[in-house]
Amino acid sequence: MTDRISLPKDRIRILLLEGIADSAVELFAGADYATVQREKRALEGRALIEAVKGVHILGIRSRTEVTEEVLEAADRLIAIGCFCIGTNQVALQAAARRGVAVFNAPFSNTRSVAELTLAEAVMLLRGIVDKSNAAHQGGWDKSAANSWEMRGKTLGIVGYGNIGSQLSVLAEAFGMRVIYYDHTAKLPHGNAHQAASLGELLRLSDVVTVHVPETPETIGMIGAAELAQMKSSAVFINNARGTVVDVDALAAALRDRRILGAAVDVFPEEPKRNGDPFVSPLQGLPNTILTPHIGGSTAEAQDRIGMEVARKLVEYSDTGATMGSVNLPNVQLPPRPTGARWTHLHRDAPGILSRINESFGRRGLNIAAQYYQTDSELGYVVVESVEARQEAEAILAELRALPGTVRARLIYERH
Repeated sequence: MTDRISLPKDRIRILLLEGIADSAVELFAGADYATVQREKRALEGRALIEAVKGVHILGIRSRTEVTEEVLEAADRLIAIGCFCIGTNQVALQAAARRGVAVFNAPFSNTRSVAELTLAEAVMLLRGIVDKSNAAHQGGWDKSAANSWEMRGKTLGIVGYGNIGSQLSVLAEAFGMRVIYYDHTAKLPHGNAHQAASLGELLRLSDVVTVHVPETPETIGMIGAAELAQMKSSAVFINNARGTVVDVDALAAALRDRRILGAAVDVFPEEPKRNGDPFVSPLQGLPNTILTPHIGGSTAEAQDRIGMEVARKLVEYSDTGATMGSVNLPNVQLPPRPTGARWTHLHRDAPGILSRINESFGRRGLNIAAQYYQTDSELGYVVVESVEARQEAEAILAELRALPGTVRARLIYERH
């Protein structure tokens, strides 16, 4: 796959799927990207393969799966923006091998998820859903049995990252005691403290909530054995990833009243689009809240996600900056008003950097600035020169011909 040299912005094609927020389109327009196609739905199969041909920047949310086959068909693709937290829907290593940077928004919906979690905790501890359903059907269940205040209760947070730590602060405002469990040591917020083990957290907590990513270590981390350690008066919340909880075991615990209730927003298998049937062993169980993966689905969160991901895509296209990429070495770059900038992504091996520098030294050209970062497989170098404008294309061709090159781009910066 090759790139055009200094491709004008009006010729850079951007495809946004799944109803990505207006804030993203406005940011692209403000950066002079005019060729933006939007689709409200996800695409799959042949439809997606055909749609990505000739596209330079692809924007998706969680339902569009970018497989190796899709990447193979994307003959102009330089970047993918996941307008959500997760990137599991993208074949990340396959994208990296093709020099396609993948960006996401790991922070923008943290408040929305934290607020939903607290609201669900209140509703579960008060048995609101069952009482509301009874009232809708003409019943009148006025009782304080199994109805509790949040104040003074213990919130156990499994995963103390961006969402977990913000939830910690909000929960203390309710007067809750907060404990957390994480596989790494984390600085606590407020008066929270780290549990010695997951088992300790489960035994002590009145509300257990999960906020971990999907990894080989977290898949199935909450099963029958873990649920059996919870108090019978405790409630369980999963607004993280559907695969981290054994839903059959959770359903059994709820049916047998081994725990008081549960709220689940994510499922191992979810419908691909609105209107498709949804089936779960958790349906119809007492004091159970089921929501259709809406933890981050607020207007504010979607606006923030649109701006965050679009900004990263624009910076990568305009300057070559990879900060925030989940699959390429991260290099932060200052903008330059003049001169030329080259980016070179390569399979990391000794001697590559010296060969790149030789392309300039052989021509008697000064390198004004150079930025370099590697990971376990790839190296990413950015070179700037004010003197090399006349030989920019020749240098680019030489960089592309170097052994191990994945992608080389030439980026002009003007006044």
